[in-house]
Amino acid sequence: MAEQVSPLGPAWMPGRHGRADGEAGVVLTETRPGSIVQAAAFPGSEKAIIAAIKKAAGLSLPDGAGGGIATDTKAAFGIAPGRFLVVDQSEGLADRLRAAIKPAEGAVTDLSHGRTAIRVSGPHAEWVLAKLFAIDLDPTAFPLGAGRATQHHDIQAHLHRTAPACFDLYVFRSLARSFWTMLCHAAEEVGYDVR
Repeated sequence: MAEQVSPLGPAWMPGRHGRADGEAGVVLTETRPGSIVQAAAFPGSEKAIIAAIKKAAGLSLPDGAGGGIATDTKAAFGIAPGRFLVVDQSEGLADRLRAAIKPAEGAVTDLSHGRTAIRVSGPHAEWVLAKLFAIDLDPTAFPLGAGRATQHHDIQAHLHRTAPACFDLYVFRSLARSFWTMLCHAAEEVGYDVR
C-alpha cells in the first residue's frame, strides 16, 4: 500500500507554536486512520446497525443519539439519529460493515479518502474548540464517548470526545488545510505543539 499523503501540505509544521512560555495548552495531531465509515440505519433498524457495528468493529455503542465509544485503535459515535461514524486504524472496515448489515437495514458509505482526522488534546482543548464551534463542550453536556455533527462557517465537522481532554475531529479532506490553519490560529493564545 502506498503511504497516505496528508492534505495539510505545508501547513503541517511540527514543533511548538504560539505562546512559548509554560507547557503547551493543546497538542494538535493528524491521526490518519485506515478507515472512516458512515453507517446509516433505515427507519426502525437502528438496533440492527448498532449490532452490526459491534460485529464488524468490536465496539459496543450505547443506544441513543450522540453516544459513542473509543479504544486505542477504533471509535464509533452517533452523528445524527440512526447515523454513526465508525473509525478504525486498519483498512477494510467498510467491507466488514457491508457484510454485517442487511440491505434492508441500512447503508454503508466509505469516507476514508474524503475525510481528514485531527486530534486536539490537552488542558485547553475545550477552550480552543469553543472558539470554533457553537456547541457546549463542558463534560456535563458533552461527556466522554459523545459525538456531535457541527460546523464552523461552511466547514462541517464531526467531533468525538475520546478522552477527558481529547477530541477527534473529522473534516472534509478538501477543506482540511483551511481548517487546520484556523485551528492553529485559535490555539496560539494557549500555545500548541504539532506532533
